[in-house]
Amino acid sequence: MSEDERMNSAGLNQAQSQNLKTQQEIKRLIRIRVLRSESHSSGSVRKTVPRRDNRRPQWFKTEKYRPVEATMFKKPVEARSQQRLSGADRKKLKRTIKERFLNASDADIDVLFPPKTEIILGKLMNRAHVYGVEGGTPMFFDVDGRGTQIFPTVYALWQLPELLPAFMLKGSEVSHYIIGGADLMFPGIRIPEEGFPSFTAGEIWAIKVPGNMAPIAVGVTAMSSSEALKAGLRGKALFINHYYHDSLWASADSPYVPNEGFYIDVVVEDPALSSPSKTVEGLDEPPRDLANIITEPGVGGSTHSELGKEISDELTSSMTDLKIEGSGLVEQTNNQNQNLSLEEVDALLERCLLQALHTTVKDKDLPLAGSMLWSSHLLPCRPPGVTLDIKKSSHKKLSKWLMSKSSSGLITAKEDKHKKEIIIQSVNRVHPNYTSFRPEKRQADVRQQSSDVPASEGSTKKSQIDVMEIFKSSTHVNSIFTSVGADTGQFYTASEVTNIVFRYVEMENLVKPSNPAIVILNPVLCDALYKGAVKKGSAYPSEIHKKDLGATFLKRMQVHHSVTRKGESTICKGAIRNVQILTERRQGNKKVTKVSGFETFLINPEALASELQKKFACSTTVTELPGKKGHEVLIQGGVIEDLAKQLVGHYGIPKRYIEVLDKTRR
Repeated sequence: MSEDERMNSAGLNQAQSQNLKTQQEIKRLIRIRVLRSESHSSGSVRKTVPRRDNRRPQWFKTEKYRPVEATMFKKPVEARSQQRLSGADRKKLKRTIKERFLNASDADIDVLFPPKTEIILGKLMNRAHVYGVEGGTPMFFDVDGRGTQIFPTVYALWQLPELLPAFMLKGSEVSHYIIGGADLMFPGIRIPEEGFPSFTAGEIWAIKVPGNMAPIAVGVTAMSSSEALKAGLRGKALFINHYYHDSLWASADSPYVPNEGFYIDVVVEDPALSSPSKTVEGLDEPPRDLANIITEPGVGGSTHSELGKEISDELTSSMTDLKIEGSGLVEQTNNQNQNLSLEEVDALLERCLLQALHTTVKDKDLPLAGSMLWSSHLLPCRPPGVTLDIKKSSHKKLSKWLMSKSSSGLITAKEDKHKKEIIIQSVNRVHPNYTSFRPEKRQADVRQQSSDVPASEGSTKKSQIDVMEIFKSSTHVNSIFTSVGADTGQFYTASEVTNIVFRYVEMENLVKPSNPAIVILNPVLCDALYKGAVKKGSAYPSEIHKKDLGATFLKRMQVHHSVTRKGESTICKGAIRNVQILTERRQGNKKVTKVSGFETFLINPEALASELQKKFACSTTVTELPGKKGHEVLIQGGVIEDLAKQLVGHYGIPKRYIEVLDKTRR
């Protein structure tokens, strides 16, 4: 074979080899495409391997310990939906809390979620779930709604301060920045005498201020204690998820701060830290040595002075409710408690029990768990600044003390075999100790609430308004009112109506002897509760539980509401109508805000429109609602949040009566 023939043959083999490789590649691509189409049609999800990120620690990548920024509740978050938890979901939530927080007992959980109250689940727009008591305060929140990262709120920690381990700040000045939404740095932590605590990365910890055991923030640790010591106690210590005075705290129907002696008795270890000269109120300028203590979340090098400009004076002044100035009163109180003998502690317990039985424990609340009696009735009845410790008494345990009172005949109590807890069945109101005791009259604490409108804007003082839901007798319940001698033409509050029906039960002796929690229905009471409400062919009930009697009786009443403002009062039939605020888009991508329902709170539409026109420097229009009674004020611009604050701060409308809907976010 010649040289030319060999070259032609080699070129032909090379071309065939290249053609074969091309065909194999085409087949491989076709096979991949077929597999992908089959996986999509079967509904399976193709897993992807995450890219390795060496810049973050390993615990950061896990789902369990992924930190959440404090900005989660820094701004108001709209609730997507709300629902009541069923019995199974309540048990699941309590079981999750016990597994998550080892210090929480069944009695502690009953303090946060009383057995007779409804638990409300609120789903927020930022995917967080909030668990709270109906008509009360949020107690726990789940940052992603998956149940893997559940945190207690500051309201829960104010009732159970030892639920979480806590870092103590070096001084109250640092708290000024914590409640502004900043994370906690190691230089701002006070090292205890016994040494630096041991912890791992991702643990849930709280933050406390010197001189007060009420936690002000909750978060997860950024690193372990061993890593922190290797780093020289520098860097971030705690990623803050929730803090005092953020939007989650403000979402409660009636936000509050704990009073001295209400939640726990405190001991100031270092009086100099809580002296008036070092409080937030007296701090004209933050000290320069705190420059590296606090940094804003997500901003590595921002100093405290830059962050301080963003914190309002209202947050600074409100910290006075969370701290105790001076240590003389606290030390004197604790010295008095240490000097009490067993007899004096027993006498103090006896006095608190009699005070509670006279003032707060009603027959309609029975049967009552011993833990609820202690937390909700006995502790609030103790003298101001006095510690009530059952372990310092001669009985040592709450169950033994309650059974001794049952043996004396003051109360009737027995042990629940399932819950392993003492249950108070009844109170002997004719017992000599009960009749000879004279309850003390205590003045209710009045807490001043600051206005939401800054003084620099020249806002006027908040208008005083009183809104109350009242009831009037109807034809269904007139017989009950007549039997107890009550006037059927007057208006009554919900508690007064409940007392009337229980007076009738006591007068007719309708309590079931074998079970004091059950009320037997005679023909008069049965007609008052169910006549006309039971379907034909269905049997009328013969008994009802005490906890359902009051609510069922209220449903048979005529609902009214009264509104009082500046001496002017009006009573209207029906339930209270909420104020509705709506923002939507018009042509040209312009926003307009509408508000209606304000006449319920004695607000003149023309005066409101004129006030809002000056407040927001925009045009306003008053129109009548088509087919409805009332007017609507239209404001040019998206001022939905500012308008809600104006109605609350200037006109005094409670937050629970304001509905907000922003259609521009859809």
